[in-house]
Amino acid sequence: MPRSSASRSSLTSHTPSRSGKPHTIRIIGGDWKRTPLPVLDLDGLRPTPDCVRETLFNWLGQDLDGRRCFDMFTGSGALGFEAASRGAQRVLMVEKSAKAAAQIRANQAKLGARNIGIAEADAIRLAAGLAPGSFDVVFLDPPFGDAALLLRALEVAVPLTSPDGAIYVECGEPLDVSQIPALAGWKVVREGKAGAVRYHLLRRENEE
Repeated sequence: MPRSSASRSSLTSHTPSRSGKPHTIRIIGGDWKRTPLPVLDLDGLRPTPDCVRETLFNWLGQDLDGRRCFDMFTGSGALGFEAASRGAQRVLMVEKSAKAAAQIRANQAKLGARNIGIAEADAIRLAAGLAPGSFDVVFLDPPFGDAALLLRALEVAVPLTSPDGAIYVECGEPLDVSQIPALAGWKVVREGKAGAVRYHLLRRENEE
């Protein structure tokens, strides 16, 4: 399950040079379509192919007007910015790395994105203090290989998700909801694979 640090990056298909130089992501759709955003080349920011983001937002219906989104392990901020670009009412982005959080704030300022809130914090602790049903879409992509962190993230994400909401999970292995107590009553409605990345969209069993 996801990554080697607490940060996540939904980047373009380009591989970071690890030279310390910034590279870029590009928003795929919405108001800021094709806008490039700089991303710091930091340990733990893992490139995710554009096709994964494009597929995810096809699953979500492209237009996120009025939806409240929570990006728990923000990294580059690509998913959160993509959701905001597509009309989300509010996007809460949480990033533990001070350097990554600073870059996310700079990108927010560049876009003039008033529908985005950014918290430099531990995602699990912050999420545990939020009101139930606060979000319509929760994005989860914690560090690969940290199964315990993913399970804890799911535990706090489930009650935060509205009755007809969705949870997106990106990890290194197929997600078996039958083996995860926190996901009782949930099902994987869409899933895919891109290289080493497995990605899943979850909804409650009484929802399509």
